[in-house]
Amino acid sequence: MEYMLFIATDTEPEPGVEQPGEIEAWVEEGDRRKIHKQGDRLRPPSDATTVRVRGGELLVTDGPFAEAKEWIAGYDIIECADLDEAIDFASRHPMAKFGRIEIRPMWPMD
Repeated sequence: MEYMLFIATDTEPEPGVEQPGEIEAWVEEGDRRKIHKQGDRLRPPSDATTVRVRGGELLVTDGPFAEAKEWIAGYDIIECADLDEAIDFASRHPMAKFGRIEIRPMWPMD
């Protein structure tokens, strides 16, 4: 089963500082275990563009649509045997301590 991990900031992170190379080590573990498929950081919300169509009219807005203190900082796509394995792997991501990680199963179109 494929899962999307939304890597988000948190208004109440655990005290401490992310150590250099932690995320790279997490990705390397996923590559070694053949779990990690893809992932990357995202630019800040100020660089977002929101697209909507209402009444047949295209509406384009600079910035994020949702007003929130937390924001999605990155994403990863993983493939695991089940949700338990996905939770275990996501819990090892450094942002699990300093942010939050939302796990969502992929829902193929076919």
